[in-house]
Amino acid sequence: MFTGTAVFDLLLPGDSRSLKAKRSYVRPIVAALRRVEVSTAEVGALDLHGRAEIGVAVVAATAAHVREVLDSCERLVASRPEVELLSMRRRLYGADD
Repeated sequence: MFTGTAVFDLLLPGDSRSLKAKRSYVRPIVAALRRVEVSTAEVGALDLHGRAEIGVAVVAATAAHVREVLDSCERLVASRPEVELLSMRRRLYGADD
């Protein structure tokens, strides 16, 4: 069994000066990621209006499948025109970790 995690650091548009506006950008991304069948949530920068961190976790039988799923999540987030993907941190855990 292998697990993988990824954290996406996002820059939100200038008009996201309230938490309500921030939520309007983050919620659709989280919903789209859930359709990839991963666990996901906003995990950081909760008090910052112009930034967001979204975390993703996946469990699979092979490390290759975990990498494929995380790659598809990265493509999905990077393709969103309303936000800028600043960075992505990923980790892969095996049965021995």
